[in-house]
Amino acid sequence: MPEGDTLYRIAENVRPVLAGQTIAAALSNASPQVPAIDAQSLVGRVVTTVEARGKHLLITLDDHRVVHSHLGMTGSWHAYRIGDPWRKPPRQAGLALRTATHEVVNFNPKLLKLVTATTLRRNDYLQRLGPDLMLPGVELAAVLPRLRVHNAAPMGEAVMNQTIAAGIGNVYKSETLFICRINPWTLVGELSDLRLTDYLAETHRLMRINRKSGKRTTRFAGDGQRFWVYGRRGEPCFKCETPIRLRRQGDAGRTTYWCPRCQPPAR
Repeated sequence: MPEGDTLYRIAENVRPVLAGQTIAAALSNASPQVPAIDAQSLVGRVVTTVEARGKHLLITLDDHRVVHSHLGMTGSWHAYRIGDPWRKPPRQAGLALRTATHEVVNFNPKLLKLVTATTLRRNDYLQRLGPDLMLPGVELAAVLPRLRVHNAAPMGEAVMNQTIAAGIGNVYKSETLFICRINPWTLVGELSDLRLTDYLAETHRLMRINRKSGKRTTRFAGDGQRFWVYGRRGEPCFKCETPIRLRRQGDAGRTTYWCPRCQPPAR
């Protein structure tokens, strides 16, 4: 499931093979959800930057246009050497870019647009994104007042709000709330500034640990179990052996895993 660390890793993998390179060929397939973009207009352009912003990937060209993508739940970006087989069917490629040495392919995007840099700067949603928790020098102090605006919201919903802090998805939500012993239905306003600051610092630390390639891990016990609660409904808690619970949360019905004993409601 793509989250902030996923996009950071994608940018780190794609940047070395795209940045500074001329696009020799390009193709774009439409899907029922995402229309094709004008891939032919990319041919001959030079990629200047590749960056992750929250859960978005932005590929900027030398003519000041930007390929803006969002992976949603099932999207991915792959980089291949020319001639290597793709790991997914070509029909799932929302966009494929070829340079002299590599092919970079975006499969199953939730969003794929070709826009001008000016249009991107005016993108209301991107402009409202909170500080990116994947960045090494992120100002965590700037996140606290954004959280306080949502004092009436449950923590399990607030931390998924990308306008508060960018990058947290279902996995990090469940895992970090467990690690910090916060019940997902505790209201933001019921927690002290210190608890919230400690939560943000721990989340930032775990996401940065996972910025390198490899499987996302929040539990480092050496027994092959990478998560404390995520995906473990009905299994015993590693701390207290209480069965882990699963419940849908918020208007979007996002899955939340938690331990009712280790994460009791706020008193």
